[in-house]
Amino acid sequence: MMEWINEIPGFLLVFMRVLAFVAILPIYGHRTIPVTHKIGLSAFLAWVMIFTIDNPVVEINGTYFLLIIKEVLVGLMVGLIAMIMMYAIQVAGGFIDMNMGFLIANVVDPQTGAQSPLVGSYLYTFALLFLLLINGHHLMLDGVFYSYQFIPLDQVFLPFGDEAIVYFVAESFAKMFMIAFQMALPIVGSLFLVDVALGMVSRTVPQMNVFVVGMPLKILVGLLLLTVFMGVFFMGVQALMNEIIVTMRTLMQMLGGG
Repeated sequence: MMEWINEIPGFLLVFMRVLAFVAILPIYGHRTIPVTHKIGLSAFLAWVMIFTIDNPVVEINGTYFLLIIKEVLVGLMVGLIAMIMMYAIQVAGGFIDMNMGFLIANVVDPQTGAQSPLVGSYLYTFALLFLLLINGHHLMLDGVFYSYQFIPLDQVFLPFGDEAIVYFVAESFAKMFMIAFQMALPIVGSLFLVDVALGMVSRTVPQMNVFVVGMPLKILVGLLLLTVFMGVFFMGVQALMNEIIVTMRTLMQMLGGG
């Protein structure tokens, strides 16, 4: 009758990892979602998962507190690298804003509380809706569940001293900027051609004030291009989602010593 008490230390460890994941993952970690909902969802998921993973009997001693710190670090690190990859959309929006002239009017992002690009926020909102449409939030939860195959519950230490992990994180940063540049390239390239055309006009018609005409023209062309660009953008988001899942899994394998 009292056997369930022995499961409580293991449940708390699972709960800490899931809560760290949920606090930072895309969609789940959004600031507009109440903290009580995040804690409740984490507790429910931990309660479901404790019966499906290989749960060794954990004693509450000095090592147990190290395990709690390890679980939180695993959740934060893997969730953070997923979030960094997701911010490729914001960076792409920043590139577009710089060329359209919208960088003057930055808005405050409710997710981070910091200033973010106007077009970046627009694209990021659509990306989150698209992830919900293709069940990206389920894939994120899969990442949480399968993390126990790579990083067992009773593994005390994480191999932070391994240079391969540092190299992989730096490589993921570089990949994020590359994906952002690829996403923004169609519009940035087209607006560059508008700049070239305006330069040719200013040479042929010196009386025209290109600085007055250029800004509204680039905004008009940029908004028209955005309507055409959205279909390609969703293809990019789908590829980005696959990249996020692979990046999360690779990092978990490295943290597990695999």
